[in-house]
Amino acid sequence: MRHLRLVPDDTTIGFMRLRRITLPLSGLLAILSIVMFFAVGLNLGIDFRGGSLIEIQTKESPANISQLRETVGQLGLGDVQIQEFGAPDEVLIRVVEQEGGELAQQAVIAKIRDALGDTVEYRRVEIVGPTVSGELARTGTIAVLASLFAILIYIWFRFEWQYAIGAIIATLHDVILTIGVFALLQLDFNLSSIAAILTIVGYSLNDTVVVYDRVRENVRRYRKMPMADLLDLSVNQTLSRTIMTSLTTLLALIALYVFGGEVIRSFVFAMIWGVLVGTFSSIYVASPVLLYLGAGRDGGSPTKASTAAEGA
Repeated sequence: MRHLRLVPDDTTIGFMRLRRITLPLSGLLAILSIVMFFAVGLNLGIDFRGGSLIEIQTKESPANISQLRETVGQLGLGDVQIQEFGAPDEVLIRVVEQEGGELAQQAVIAKIRDALGDTVEYRRVEIVGPTVSGELARTGTIAVLASLFAILIYIWFRFEWQYAIGAIIATLHDVILTIGVFALLQLDFNLSSIAAILTIVGYSLNDTVVVYDRVRENVRRYRKMPMADLLDLSVNQTLSRTIMTSLTTLLALIALYVFGGEVIRSFVFAMIWGVLVGTFSSIYVASPVLLYLGAGRDGGSPTKASTAAEGA
């Protein structure tokens, strides 16, 4: 029985020939993402800005979302998000924080209850204050930075410092471009977005370590081969695995994006984008960085590299 192969085993694509284009392009996109972050900013959700969250269940199924938006929109509450949540008759209402503290938030909930009357059943009512939202923003940022620092230490000990720097640069590239997309498209940035970024960090690292593992093996095997050719060989040898992993992950994510509902759409979109840029960076960012940093041909064994790949 023949196995399905999307990429032939003997590919000889010259990836490193494009490094003078891909690296500056990646750097430019990263700079533009940073500019977008400071100039436009993120569309912070209630998790970070504070506000009221009301989960209701309508007596009709499916819920008439447009009618609910019209009814709540007439109350003059500012930014209000109304979306399906789970079953067709379950709806999540998010209202941005009002001026006046917790009393103002309670007044918002009372207004919505009066407007909707007894046509709905209230399943959950929560108020997220500015103190809690600020703490969530800080802890989310710390989580991302701590994960990047842990990656640096892990790769440094398992490989060499050039590999650690390359992995961090590739991972930072993915995180910055993901944040740039959130700023550009003004997607709702909440705690699930932080979870998506952390997942992208893990995915990008795993893909990069697989390539680095093969580079380390080939460095010991082909001592006289030019480093650019050796990197091309290593990327080509892992290309089939990279494409298959990315494709199967994307198939699941696209299905979630189409059928998963509005609640998880921003999270899934971030994941789809992260898989694409993570695959790109493991080939066109992480590998060329090794070339420019002058990764050595001595020290470390393939066994240690394999152990690192398994651990990642």
